[in-house]
Amino acid sequence: MALFSDRKAKQQLDREAGRVHDTDLGDLLSRQKAIEEKVRNSGKLKRFSSDIRLMFSMLRDYWQGNYREVPWKSVAAIAGALLYVLNPLDVIPDLILGFGFIDDAGVVALCLTMVESDLIRYAAWKEQKEESWTSQP
Repeated sequence: MALFSDRKAKQQLDREAGRVHDTDLGDLLSRQKAIEEKVRNSGKLKRFSSDIRLMFSMLRDYWQGNYREVPWKSVAAIAGALLYVLNPLDVIPDLILGFGFIDDAGVVALCLTMVESDLIRYAAWKEQKEESWTSQP
């Protein structure tokens, strides 16, 4: 039996996403550096570094009103996954060496599966916006 199953990851992600409100995004965005540092320092989460930066970028643009072409369900799932990563006392406490980040990685991986198309659309929008901004005289 797996230490942390996809079913358990879905339960945790659904629980965290269900708790997210629009007003929580500002607080989460202010914790970006702490989450990114935790990701960098953990073997299991490190492979998600660029995905997590993209998630934060999309949340920031959503929160600031620059990008609204994403359903709230995806915003809540991303915020829920990132809040789960931030919590050191989740299903498998992060202090347990070798195992502490397995649940975090499972929740992030599941979230990425759920919101992949939204992140791809956002990345394309962002790239197009940056290209048009740099090509202006």
